[in-house]
Amino acid sequence: MPVAASLFVAPPLTTLTTARLTLRPYAPADEEDFFALLDHERHRLRPSFPARVAATTTPADATRVLATFLTDWRSDRLYVFGIWHTATAAYLGDISLRPQSGRTRTAEIGYYLARSAEGCGYAREALAAAGQFGFDILQVATLSIRCRANNPRSCAVAKAVGFRQLPTRSRLWPLRRHDAEEEILYFALTRPISSAQ
Repeated sequence: MPVAASLFVAPPLTTLTTARLTLRPYAPADEEDFFALLDHERHRLRPSFPARVAATTTPADATRVLATFLTDWRSDRLYVFGIWHTATAAYLGDISLRPQSGRTRTAEIGYYLARSAEGCGYAREALAAAGQFGFDILQVATLSIRCRANNPRSCAVAKAVGFRQLPTRSRLWPLRRHDAEEEILYFALTRPISSAQ
């Protein structure tokens, strides 16, 4: 049975592995890779991760952000994993889980990969591992993920891992001319019965 958010104690820092990937909390030594990816792909990542991109404009900012991730982990606010290719040690991106309080414990997942890492199945591997961490370690009942409608690859990743698309919540009238291009689709994955015990 999922644990109520008010009773949950954050787990120790945890490393996850898949067939090809290592997902682990960031260490101070990761600042250079973390900053380089965000800085190099700032324009591409800004629409989906505006706060992350805005908070990381210098290497010093990256150091501060990584320290904040550690504090967030220990306070059960946000669990952030850097994603590395195990065989080459190449930094590929990151994935995070943000727990939510309520009648049941839930978490929203967000992730990004370097453009060079897209199309290799890494997102599916990382999402499956993060989802299992959410169910088994964070003891959430439901995971959610938001995808831009104009990003079919992201939607396909969610579906491939077992997330189901929720009904679209469209606006009665668009607030901006480009709202149709920026439509957000919502996906959810419920804890498997075998993980609920």
